[in-house]
Amino acid sequence: MVGKSLPGRPMQPRAGAVAAAASVEAARGPQGAGTRGRPRLGVVLGTGLGGLADRLDDVWSMPSRDTGWLVPSTATGHAGRVVCGSLGIRSSLSGRTGACDVVMLQGRVHGYEGHAPESLSRGVELLAALGATTVLLTNAAGGLRPDMQVGELVVLNDHIDLVRQPWTSGRETAAAGVLRIARATPCYDPLLVAGMLEAARSAAAPARAGVYAHLTGPSYETRAEYRMLRKFGADVVGMSTVPEVIAGRQLGLRVAAVSVVTNVARPDAPASTDAEDVCRAAAAAAEGVWAMLVRVAELTAEHEANAEKRSL
Repeated sequence: MVGKSLPGRPMQPRAGAVAAAASVEAARGPQGAGTRGRPRLGVVLGTGLGGLADRLDDVWSMPSRDTGWLVPSTATGHAGRVVCGSLGIRSSLSGRTGACDVVMLQGRVHGYEGHAPESLSRGVELLAALGATTVLLTNAAGGLRPDMQVGELVVLNDHIDLVRQPWTSGRETAAAGVLRIARATPCYDPLLVAGMLEAARSAAAPARAGVYAHLTGPSYETRAEYRMLRKFGADVVGMSTVPEVIAGRQLGLRVAAVSVVTNVARPDAPASTDAEDVCRAAAAAAEGVWAMLVRVAELTAEHEANAEKRSL
């Protein structure tokens, strides 16, 4: 039933994602099985954040194009690699130390690069096929609130999709079970949102919860568009992430996302911004994002342990 959904159950990754996952595991070799099993946390590293992959232990990587499934990115700051490794964690319940297996995508593709809508969520399908049960999505975004600062982190608790393309075209999405899942639960896991904000406070990183507005790009917004987005209730604006969120929820994954504010919109005092500026600002916020990533890994491990206990 690959690529299809059953009533009341999440969809499964398409055959192409399953085959790509098999190729990743085969290329990784004996190390791929590991002592802790398959990856449980999947991460998408957005603009300027690719360097976080180097902090994992037992790192192994391959070019995304070699999967035969992921579409190569042409965007600045997106290396295009699949990175596997492990991350040391500490349980907040028992205080014990351990490790969480992690698979990261260094970069993503965007609609403005000319790709079909369904290709924008292929990365999340691959993460699910590799065994991830939780995904953390990161991106660089423009801040829409005048009290924001460059480098601030916004943990997403909702979004406004102003593009509204069929992100899951090619997968059956009309089944009643999938629609019930989408309507009955929030896109962004509340426990992960709270945990990420707590981690930011512990790391002394400026952070808040907020709403992400999704536009196509590739141009940055006009002053009038900034004013419109503020009235809509958006806190940050960007050109990615939402297709991945939708696919992740339909696949039954726990989803978390964080935006790095790389410029602040001031319609009455506009300043120019380019892709290199965005990359530098995002990289400067890496410590706060890393603290959030570690916390999500800890919560992922605890969630898996609780699920295992319930199944006994």
